[in-house]
Amino acid sequence: MAVLVGCRALLQAFRPQTGSFEGLFRFPEHIKCSHIGLTNKLQSSRPACLGSTRNYSSDAKDDLSVRYLDGEDSGIVVFGINRAKAKNAISKNLVNMMTEAVESVKKNSKVRSVIICSLVPGIFCAGNLSADLKERAKMHQSEVGPFVTKARSLITELGKLPMPTIAAIDGAALGGGLEMALACDIRTASTSAKMGLVEAKLAIIPGAGGTQRLPRTIGVSLAKELIFAARVVDGAEAKVLGLVNHAVEQNKAGDAAYLRALQLAREFNPQGPIAIRMAKLAINQGIEVDLATGLAIEEACYAQVIPTKDRLEGLAAFKEKRAPRFKGE
Repeated sequence: MAVLVGCRALLQAFRPQTGSFEGLFRFPEHIKCSHIGLTNKLQSSRPACLGSTRNYSSDAKDDLSVRYLDGEDSGIVVFGINRAKAKNAISKNLVNMMTEAVESVKKNSKVRSVIICSLVPGIFCAGNLSADLKERAKMHQSEVGPFVTKARSLITELGKLPMPTIAAIDGAALGGGLEMALACDIRTASTSAKMGLVEAKLAIIPGAGGTQRLPRTIGVSLAKELIFAARVVDGAEAKVLGLVNHAVEQNKAGDAAYLRALQLAREFNPQGPIAIRMAKLAINQGIEVDLATGLAIEEACYAQVIPTKDRLEGLAAFKEKRAPRFKGE
């Protein structure tokens, strides 16, 4: 099986250290899977609270807001897309900024979950539509290929983040915007949000993972129907299809999906961070292989949590009837 060929180690392991996942561990020799980097060196970041108000800007440097929440929400990072005039379309600058943000959280062992949302009312991400095409029209032919490749790579790396990722869809998520959301572990949406892989209307196909992630999410037949028809569905129908985990009525502030995503992140936050990462790895890798290999992957991932201080803290907290204080060690 192709996914099992080529690499002996599935992930890089750690020797527990304070605030870090550094170190080295390996899966048994008989498990050979594609590598997903989980080396996480602590990167210092000054946490900042996500304000209750949204600020919009046309300045390219403000295309993406990265907020490290603090207090009880410490460990939650929020990526806020902020290209109001361009309907949050994917641009070269946005790709560069998101790539940098993804690399930053990937290396930060303090990050426990990532939420991707929009700071622009009524829009999640227009993907390859509208203003993005205006930018692409100005590109030299030699620039188009590398840009598309980098955008695709960004979404792939987003899908490889070791911690839980949540897409909060409070508005339109079309084309590449929906592909970005599909790369996340979980999706929340307002019932009024619109989403679809509409590339066929432009005589192209989804090119950033849509043809692969959509059928894995809702099933092959339904995915074909939506892609062939370039159909757009609302949040309520997306929930029925299994495209989103939660659909909520939109509020006056236009951030109902974000607030639901924040609730989920707060549920994840108290759990053992190493265990969460290992569970995600076991699920993501196991779903791509046969059951026997998947069970072996699970066993190997389970083995990595046994020597952690967090596991001992969990047992002690249970015995002492108190809340555990996990440190990711």
